[in-house]
Amino acid sequence: MQMMYETIHKALVEVGLEDAFVPQDFLNFFCLGNREAGDGNYTDIGSPHAPNTPQAHCQKSRRFMIYVHSKGMIVDDEYVIIGSANINQRSMEGTRDTEIAMGAYQPHYAWARKSTNPGGQIYGYRMSLWAEHLGVIEDVFHQPESLECVHRVRTLGEMNWKQFAAEEPTEMRAHLIKYPVDVDRRGKVKPLQGHETFPDVGGNICGSFMAIQENLTI
Repeated sequence: MQMMYETIHKALVEVGLEDAFVPQDFLNFFCLGNREAGDGNYTDIGSPHAPNTPQAHCQKSRRFMIYVHSKGMIVDDEYVIIGSANINQRSMEGTRDTEIAMGAYQPHYAWARKSTNPGGQIYGYRMSLWAEHLGVIEDVFHQPESLECVHRVRTLGEMNWKQFAAEEPTEMRAHLIKYPVDVDRRGKVKPLQGHETFPDVGGNICGSFMAIQENLTI
């Protein structure tokens, strides 16, 4: 993550725009989570959890992450690809893991043809995903390439993180959470103050720098 933010900072310096923009104007990381408000009268399904375990903490706080295994990418509201592959040698080599993917676009709904937002079904698909994950539809969402939209989505994600991490559980209607890190103008990444680990389950927000053997990454 820091490598990518530092690369953006270097690019801004090269064109003399390091004072006009920050790395998060061009790249942001999000995750999915949920929080449920309860009256305290819920029934535990399955075996009871020992106190002071991640499971017990999650149950008490009514807070949990949402994990999605499928992968998808929408490019410029013009092209969509959805599949199972990871960006690693196991998936990409072609002789190891079996993967499947589907790509689609509409020739008559392209930037080159319309000179404006394509506005086709892929645009509609993105808007529906944003409505589901952000809980709202706003006019600024029609121009996802604009800084106004980038800032608005990031702000909504930060608000969702505060609700997710709060002591008192409240019902979340949106699930897109800004990954809880602070990024300075030079691209240096650190966890938000007071949030060095994930709530309930533990685990550091930011990893440590270390050399990984190549044979462990393929």
